[in-house]
Amino acid sequence: MSEFRDISSTVVAELDEVFRRVPLDHIEAALDALESHQRIFVLGIGREGLGSKAFAMRLTHFGKTVHWGWDDTTPAVTSDDLFIMPTGPANIPHLHYIAQKVKETGATLLVATAVPDGETAQIADIVLTIPARTYGAEGDVVDTIQAMGSLFEQSLWIFWDVLYLMLVRRTGARFEDLVARHRNFE
Repeated sequence: MSEFRDISSTVVAELDEVFRRVPLDHIEAALDALESHQRIFVLGIGREGLGSKAFAMRLTHFGKTVHWGWDDTTPAVTSDDLFIMPTGPANIPHLHYIAQKVKETGATLLVATAVPDGETAQIADIVLTIPARTYGAEGDVVDTIQAMGSLFEQSLWIFWDVLYLMLVRRTGARFEDLVARHRNFE
């Protein structure tokens, strides 16, 4: 089982390198946006979407009104809203189209990406650079032994959890209050 130890150590080292390279001013801008918007939309695809949907759940526990973009009950976006969209390569046509539609509403668009100069990142109000190798993208990113976009997807999930914890600490929220907002019918 030394192969497991070798591979897991390498993956953890890759994640560490990604987090050391995340621009701190990007984190501050994201925290400011999360704190100042009551209504938040989150939309993502594939494994990036799965991690971001988990983040949407946590924001609901925090007390924000949160809508998952692909849900049939999602209302219209307005200029008062924050719209969060991960897009590793920042060049996925249907996500770019959605980002353009969101921009037309006047909502604040936050894009999490490995490619801050990518097409979709260029129209965002806030860019969160997570410099991890992702599927279909090139640039100044941490390389990986892993398949396709795994490093970006893992980094994104952990990043959202760390950002959430920073928001909780920044606002003085209590975990007891967060737990009270958890779904109570399971």
